[in-house]
Amino acid sequence: MKNSIAERIADFLSAYPPFTNMTFDELTHVAMDIRVITLEKNKAIFKIDDPLHDCFYVVGAGIINLSVISDAEETLLNRCEPGDIMGLRPFFAKNNYQMTAKAREDSILYAIPIATFRPFVANNTAVLDFLLQSFASTSRSSLDKNKNKLINDTVQYIDSQTEIQYFQSLDYNKKPLTVSPTAIVQQVAQLMTDNLLGCVIVHENNIPLGIVTDAEFRSKVATGRFYITTLINSIMSPVITVPENLSLAEAQLFMLRQNVQYLCVTIDGTDKTQIRGVISQHDIISAQSNNPGILVKEIKKAPDAEELKHLREKLADFIRISIDNKIPISHINNIAGEVNMAIIKRAVDLVILEIGSAPARFAWLSIGSQGRKEQLLLTDQDSMLVFEDVAADKYKDVKDYFLKLAKRVTGMLETIGYPLCKYGHMASNMVWCKSLTDWTNQYDEWMTNPAAKPEDSYSIFFDFEIAFGEIQLEEALSDSIFSNLSARKNKKFFAFLGNEAIRKPPPLSFFKQFNLEEEGEHKELFDIKNRAIMPYVDAARVLTLSNHIKGINNTFSRFKQLAANEPKYADIYMNCAEAFLMLLKFRTISGIKNGNTGQYISIEELTKPDREKLKNCFLPLKDLEEIIKNKYQLTFFS
Repeated sequence: MKNSIAERIADFLSAYPPFTNMTFDELTHVAMDIRVITLEKNKAIFKIDDPLHDCFYVVGAGIINLSVISDAEETLLNRCEPGDIMGLRPFFAKNNYQMTAKAREDSILYAIPIATFRPFVANNTAVLDFLLQSFASTSRSSLDKNKNKLINDTVQYIDSQTEIQYFQSLDYNKKPLTVSPTAIVQQVAQLMTDNLLGCVIVHENNIPLGIVTDAEFRSKVATGRFYITTLINSIMSPVITVPENLSLAEAQLFMLRQNVQYLCVTIDGTDKTQIRGVISQHDIISAQSNNPGILVKEIKKAPDAEELKHLREKLADFIRISIDNKIPISHINNIAGEVNMAIIKRAVDLVILEIGSAPARFAWLSIGSQGRKEQLLLTDQDSMLVFEDVAADKYKDVKDYFLKLAKRVTGMLETIGYPLCKYGHMASNMVWCKSLTDWTNQYDEWMTNPAAKPEDSYSIFFDFEIAFGEIQLEEALSDSIFSNLSARKNKKFFAFLGNEAIRKPPPLSFFKQFNLEEEGEHKELFDIKNRAIMPYVDAARVLTLSNHIKGINNTFSRFKQLAANEPKYADIYMNCAEAFLMLLKFRTISGIKNGNTGQYISIEELTKPDREKLKNCFLPLKDLEEIIKNKYQLTFFS
């Protein structure tokens, strides 16, 4: 007997992808289980943090708005019109919804049960590819450009200037349980119980033959179909193999396609090469919890310093896993910078909640490596605080408040794991906490008399990025600096910064050997920060300032912009950019390995190819030095 309602729904779906890739009979079969939902205006079908439904939705009529909450404000990400699919999260994840879907007007939704639709996804490449397209969409812009919109709530909204890819790497069990095909079922069950693991790989010479999970024990042994004395290969299931360095997205799609809970990692992704590990559904969920977008969301809600410390440790895990999986260091750098900024912002938030609202508008600026967003490791804090100009009779009280605020914030950041700056370059220092006018005068003095206090290095104050507060104050300060650069020739200022860039201790000796520390606790170690990284940082800074390039603080990005501004030096600048990233990677790997800042690395522990690779990072420095000497005619401080 025909079902006219199911046929009408099937006919509607057949006009929209991915249903255009299914037969009418298949659509009719799916439509038999579809629930038709009438949603009144301003009613939500699901909200942020709601438990996942057992279905996804197609808009039959009306309009559904998808939104997120950011900084206590609702932000519209997209709108779904008739034929659009939304709410696919249950296909790929186990954690709750990350968006709210609310009717803009009276609407009709078709709720398609995932259990009914899953077989058509697993057996239809075109349908799966369409879902993958949605799953890979990680920003509003990418969704908007999608001709056949598939609106998914895997998007992690941070802000319009943040690009965080959802294709992050996975950490998985590199030492899985393995047994021979002649092992006894009872023994394997005990082995899995003792190790608290849900699967075991059956292998021969470390080549996978099959897999046994809790499901096999429930369906085959507990039901009495097989005895506990049976050989394990009698109850094993086919094993799904995947290659190393699999991304989160790829792993989830493999599980979706094969309808499995475990994947066996092998050298080349086939069942003909040796086992490297096992990815479980739990690993997927853990990776999602460490997703930078979710981290930022949790940071914004963190109640205290201890929780922020825990979240910063999650970032450290993300950095480690990303490096292990060869994610580009520039991408890791961008993400870490955003998360670190979010932690600083939340720390300021918490202190203001404790001591009361600020008496004037202000901006907390990160400087140095934090300001450049190059802080992959827990290096020390560098900050400054700018507050708006106030009446003279209120100045002292206002400054006292901000000093109190800054001391509490820097103390909290120290608890989180960011050491205090040994040079006192922090907003809690009364010298670096002052009004906008005082700051503009300070920068004017530095630029007019650059060598007035040669023992003080102020160059890092030209690498600032707002972490909290009024963006207008940061912009006013930046405008003042670049106005001064335009108003004067600033030969002495650029010469001073140029000399600072080229007068770092050399990385190599005359005989091309690494210059190691000769005494102290770091004896026989290589100072990669001062001998290799800082020359690039300082050079990029002075060249960027003299080219009047505003709004770019990151060293890698500065060199890329310089290459665009000065085509005749483009090759040199791009070589500098790549060398800088490689040095940053060397330092980060050393820091993670030794649990420190990574400033001092052991050359002896590097392989011969890595030593050569490190030496190659110094090659662009000579060309860079020549550019700086010629540009700034370095005679003022010689």
